[in-house]
Amino acid sequence: MGDLTEDLGGARRTASRILRVTGPLVEAEYTAGVAMHDLVSVGPAELPGEVVAISGDVVTIQAYEYTGGLAPGHPALPQGRPLSVRLGPGLLGGVFDGLLRPLSAAGDWLLPGTRGRAAGDSTSAFSPLVATGERVAEGQALGELGDAGPVRLKVLVPPGRGGTVEEVAGAGRYAGDAVVAVVGGTPVTAGAPWPVRRPRPVRERVGSREALHTGQRVIDLLFPVARGGTVAVPGGFGTGKTMLLQQIAKWCDADVIVYIGCGERGNEMADVISELSELRDPRTGGRLADRTVVIANTSNMPMMAREASVYTGMTVAEYFRDMGLDVVVIADSTSRWAEALREFASRTGALPSEEGYPAGLASAIAAFYERAATVTTLGGDRGSVTVIGAVSPPGGDMTEPVTAYTERFVRCLWSLDRDLAYARHYPAVSWAGSFSRDVPVLAAGHRAAGDPAWAGRRDRVGAVLTEADRLADLVDLIGIAALPARERVSVLAGRLVREGVLQQSALSERDAYCGPGKTAALADAVLAVVDRCRELVDAGVPASTVEGIDFGPLLRAREDTGPHDVAGVAERREAMLARLGDVRP
Repeated sequence: MGDLTEDLGGARRTASRILRVTGPLVEAEYTAGVAMHDLVSVGPAELPGEVVAISGDVVTIQAYEYTGGLAPGHPALPQGRPLSVRLGPGLLGGVFDGLLRPLSAAGDWLLPGTRGRAAGDSTSAFSPLVATGERVAEGQALGELGDAGPVRLKVLVPPGRGGTVEEVAGAGRYAGDAVVAVVGGTPVTAGAPWPVRRPRPVRERVGSREALHTGQRVIDLLFPVARGGTVAVPGGFGTGKTMLLQQIAKWCDADVIVYIGCGERGNEMADVISELSELRDPRTGGRLADRTVVIANTSNMPMMAREASVYTGMTVAEYFRDMGLDVVVIADSTSRWAEALREFASRTGALPSEEGYPAGLASAIAAFYERAATVTTLGGDRGSVTVIGAVSPPGGDMTEPVTAYTERFVRCLWSLDRDLAYARHYPAVSWAGSFSRDVPVLAAGHRAAGDPAWAGRRDRVGAVLTEADRLADLVDLIGIAALPARERVSVLAGRLVREGVLQQSALSERDAYCGPGKTAALADAVLAVVDRCRELVDAGVPASTVEGIDFGPLLRAREDTGPHDVAGVAERREAMLARLGDVRP
């Protein structure tokens, strides 16, 4: 046992000595009071680490920094608390590493041992909502935080606390670690730490019949996700995962976006941050970055911090959820996170499972996605966390463990197809390989919202695509001319749906985002034209004549009309039907 001591939070804690260093794993002497998942500062630079194993008199610590220069005999000082991040003002619009340390002033590299408190390094305006002497319960708002921004934050009574407001600060500007109220003898600060691996408590989990609108037609029409749901986006290299997730971050109708760059290339993260900074928020007119939190743990950053980054991002999301906000967590990609788990398991000597992943991989994936939900908060508000996780299967193998386990635990699967991507069909979401388990409940929500035709429209579009895919092999084998007239129209219908409805241009101001009304109008227009084409061939019009008609005005409607221009789509629909009405046998 070492003889170094330090006063932390009023308690004297004993620092032990490092025994061995193996990459990011550090073995140290056990000291009384150390528990699993406790935070430990190791070495002269006080590198952050987490206790991952205790065996007899030896504690194994997972370091979250490069351990070069760390040697036996250096101190290891327990912090007496689990790995935590400070939540509060200063998060929105910020870029942080996997431990929620700000990167904006870090320079080219984040130096080992760099400390930063996202919620304590900035000040924010505080406006009290309660008065001295009032009784408050856990989760109740004590005041509002923030300047003239798109999201008004709240200071909440901590979980498990409550009672009489003994003191409350007046309106003014306060730092994140400043005490703004005292409730039942407990000081409440503008920002407070929370353990990243512990879900924040709620009053209850509730179902949601409201869809998260992404602005991407193939998703909103065929594979929607409910608020508080879970989505996996598997796809091989070059299929457009990052582009799709960036588009969803830009256009989905969430209050707050938490974007986790987990092991991605630095240039891709730089592009994401740059675009978010430059993009105008369609909801507020300001910068989209002002309601976004970016957690960047790129491939050149400490690998073991990648394992913690997804929990950090989820904890940040739950913080905003508890204020009654709708939050979307985008994790790109969970495969890199799983690879960090595999490397860590191999270093600790854990028994490997399939493809070298730890035996607890399925449980870890399930626990991560389980934190997504629509909830009634402790304060009685309604909030949600929706999780969208990218999966990067090696070689496009959809049967590998991470993809297979993830598919079991998510509500929606947006599988990206290599052939569609190489054919420049964006988004390359496969209508044959994707699914949404939220469709029945969302159909009821659409009926209640005044769109009873939503489910029937979705079913018809899906049937058109299925029939066209069935005939595609026959066309390749015997040619289109050998098919009966009605089946030739089915092949044509599949092309019209793919090019006129499902395909989008991420670079077009009019087509990068599509409102729900325009999505429905485009689908109805194509289905109406398909019905008219079938009527023509049934009446004796040769299939070749129908195939020779110029459908360009219909196909261009998605780019020629604005994101919400339902009337413009209806005008082109009627013009196309009128043209078909002039066709005679």
